[in-house]
Amino acid sequence: MDSENILPATLLEAVAHFQDYENCHRFMMVLRWADGVVRCPRCNSDNVDWLPNARVFKCYEKHERQKFSLKVGTIFEDSPIGLEKWLPVMWMLVNCKNGVSSWEIHRAIGVTQKSAWFMLQRCRLALQDEKNGGKLSGEVEIDETWIGGKQRNMHKARKIEVQKEGRNTGGKTAVIGVLERKGQVRAVVSGKRTAKVIQKHIREHVQAGSAIFSDEFADNYRMDAEYKHEIVNHAVEYVNGQIHCNGVENFWSLLKRSLGGTYVSVEPFHLFRYVDEQAFRFNNRKDADGELLNDSDRFVTAMRQIVGRRLTWKELIGKEGETSAERSEAF
Repeated sequence: MDSENILPATLLEAVAHFQDYENCHRFMMVLRWADGVVRCPRCNSDNVDWLPNARVFKCYEKHERQKFSLKVGTIFEDSPIGLEKWLPVMWMLVNCKNGVSSWEIHRAIGVTQKSAWFMLQRCRLALQDEKNGGKLSGEVEIDETWIGGKQRNMHKARKIEVQKEGRNTGGKTAVIGVLERKGQVRAVVSGKRTAKVIQKHIREHVQAGSAIFSDEFADNYRMDAEYKHEIVNHAVEYVNGQIHCNGVENFWSLLKRSLGGTYVSVEPFHLFRYVDEQAFRFNNRKDADGELLNDSDRFVTAMRQIVGRRLTWKELIGKEGETSAERSEAF
């Protein structure tokens, strides 16, 4: 996509640029139909005309719902909110290091907080990396963290209940992270923390023969017949030459900073969306040459993933479709 001629460079420029519908229209046209041939998202026909007064396309093949807008077939479908608001929201979400809250979006663009929350969750759907780009290899760090409320903030009865679960993990949700040094991170919310589940995750994302580095809580990670495994004991030291987990722990720091500082309270049911969001920003902080990625390119990368994805309100609140428990079991 030739973004240099049609995209701004900063948030201030982005808000001003996308305020003009024509700029939104041109951007979405290049994004969706790079060859310039508009195709109907329902029948894939190119027998299509643009109706400028209604700002919709019309397909002249015989089928239901012949008219469609630029939003149809994307995460924006059926939203009454205009592209001049949607595009700056996506810009902020992918470029704010610690994320952006629904209350901030509510105040900034003039929608209700509930609508802003729904917008952000739809945008997070586009940030999910389902292709993964192959297995991680070389030197790979593996670690887990626990997401949940602090015991000192709990009611006395709740505190006693969670203390029975041990290792200060009571009432919290486990997230497993796999990081290729100088590469990408893969992070998944785990419904279960058994050796079978964790090892399946490692085999899915890490190439056999790679060197694995973990901390002393590594009993469930051990697959010595498939990987070279080195352990650092944090009770003694945090770094022993090349043996450390500092890279993946840096990712946990960024994740928890956004959850605790920006989002404040995240239900376990939705946690995987916030993990996907942080993983996208982490994986797109640099380009293939190791240079820092600019805001425009990161925005375009996210926008390329909006097509063919849909999140309804009922699915979001758990009334239909996949649940977080099903998603955790799936990996």
